[in-house]
Parts: sequence; structure tokens; C-alpha cells
Amino acid sequence: MSDDHGRFIWYELMTPNLGMAKRFYGEVVGWTAQDMPMGDGAYTVLEAAGEGVGGAMPLSDEHEAQGVPPNWTGYVHVDDCDAAAAEARALGGGVLRAPTDIAGIGRFAVISDPHGAVSAIMKPVPPSAARPRPARGAVGRAGWHELYAGDAESDLAFYRRLFGWTETGRHDMGAMGVYRLFGNADGEVGGAMTRPPQIPAPCWCYYFEAADVDAAAGRVKRAGGAVVMGPMDVPGGSRVLQATDPQGASFGLVKTRL
Repeated sequence: MSDDHGRFIWYELMTPNLGMAKRFYGEVVGWTAQDMPMGDGAYTVLEAAGEGVGGAMPLSDEHEAQGVPPNWTGYVHVDDCDAAAAEARALGGGVLRAPTDIAGIGRFAVISDPHGAVSAIMKPVPPSAARPRPARGAVGRAGWHELYAGDAESDLAFYRRLFGWTETGRHDMGAMGVYRLFGNADGEVGGAMTRPPQIPAPCWCYYFEAADVDAAAGRVKRAGGAVVMGPMDVPGGSRVLQATDPQGASFGLVKTRL
């Protein structure tokens, strides 16, 4: 297993209004948008300090017919996409899109954990190790990865087996249960908790770094989004909020305490 196996390497937004999404995240997060040709479709690379952080693409009619809402999906580096997809299924998860090649980019698949939270896996070309890793806390980069699990203990065991993640600590949140921290080659990168009743289904939430979370909350509202939690301090001293964009995709913002 390489050091890159299990690292988050990309974040992808599916949205019914690509133009509005570009304007919103440009104002709120500070990303610049670079439109890329992609066959008959449209794809936009979202950049921070001139480097790609993620992408955005239109939510297809097929996805809407299937009831897929606007959403963010995180991509995790794997050493072998086909083997990882097969292992996800063997561990009780699902493969929602079979391993597929993207010319010049890599081989990817879309998977779910045993309780249905969706993520993507990719074997990039060239390997992501060739790309510089940004400094922790860099504005516009992903700063935290949060799983609202069907069952945090068993689902995190699934990801540990699949990606080699390690449990790095726990916080007892009383009636809300235990918040389990996890890490990979980039250090401590996220946490998992059994989803509370107000979260309708298991899912991931991705937090992007902001220079000032409180100021960013104002930008979310002015740009047509909604703040649904925070801003608030969390254990360890970081400050976070959760929000939805104007199309309803959920995301978070964080100012990581270094």
C-alpha cells in the first residue's frame, strides 16, 4: 500500500446551475473557475492559488430522475481502482459506478459504504504523489472531511480496511454519541459520527478553508446560500460552519487552528 492510498485528492460538485455555482463559490471560497472541454458535456475546474482543488459539472437529467440532489463528492486515491471497488463490495459496501477510465486523468469508480454514504475512488494518472501537497490550512483547500454515518463504529472500520485510515482520537459528545477522528498520510483529516435524526441519510460533508469563517458566513448569505450551523468553535480550536449553496448542495467552511 503506497503512502498516497487513502488520501483525499479531489472534490466534485454536481449542480443544476453551473454558472450560478461558479459565481457563488467564487465569492464565498475565492475559487477561480476554468471551463474545460469534456465531450458533449461541461466541466469546470475550481482553482485556489492557481491549482485545481476540485471540479463542478451539471447534474444530469438521469441523476435528477434517480432522485440524486445537488451534492459534493470526495475522491480518494487508491493504488488499484478495480481491486478497491471489489474490496468495497466484499466489505459490505456498494459500487454505484463501475471502474471507468478518464483519458489522461485516471481510473475511477463511485462507491458507497455499508450504510449508503457515497464517495469516489481514483487511481490518478500521473500519480498524485507527483503533485505538491498544499500547506495545511491553505485558503480554498479542503480542511476537514466529516462522515455522518449509519453507524460510526462499523462504517469507520470499513474505511480503515479499504483505505488504511487510522483512528486518531475520540470526543464524547454526550447524547450525540462519540465523534471518532481519523487520519491518513496527510495527518488527521476528518471525523465520523453516527448521523443525528436531522440528517436524513448517511453522507459526507467537506469543509473548505476560509481565512475568516465569520466573514465567510456573511458572504454565503449575500450570495444566496444559507448557513445551517455555526460559525462555532470545535475541539482543538478550529472554527467551522455548515452551509448550503443556492442549489441546495451542502458544504462546510473551516479555519483550521494550526
